[in-house]
Amino acid sequence: MVLLWGLVEQVFVTNAFQISSRLRVAVLRKFGATIGDGVILRPGLRVKFPWKLTIGDRSWVGEDVWLHNQDELTIGHDAVVSQGTFITTGSHAHRRDMALITRPVVIEAGAWVTARCVVTGGVTIGRSALVGPGTTVQSDVPPNTIVGSGAPQVLGERFPATRSAAQER
Repeated sequence: MVLLWGLVEQVFVTNAFQISSRLRVAVLRKFGATIGDGVILRPGLRVKFPWKLTIGDRSWVGEDVWLHNQDELTIGHDAVVSQGTFITTGSHAHRRDMALITRPVVIEAGAWVTARCVVTGGVTIGRSALVGPGTTVQSDVPPNTIVGSGAPQVLGERFPATRSAAQER
């Protein structure tokens, strides 16, 4: 099923030359997605597992959106996910074995995730909330709020500084 979906996705869903949103919706439904009425799905869309996707009525998903849904992904009615956004329900443990951890994502009714955002597993974006462009969302967003990226901040060092041989003597 996964291999068949990979081929069908490339031809009918992701393909930029296939301009019909209705065809995208129909194909996703055939593979188990629950998609409401009046949903618009723009070209370049990628969906990992359609059988784990629910989209409510009148929602809109923009160009080049990647729904990397290894767990359940729910997008409520009248919601928008704008161009270039990446939503992932999976990540890896911070251990050597890179064990996969999946957690569902919920984007509630009327929420708008604007362009080039990243939404990670376990997050709920509340009803009518707005996520500003380029924002990485790693925790819940309360209903009817606006969140966005601030100035970059240093969180720590990626590799601890090593001491030279002269310093260790």
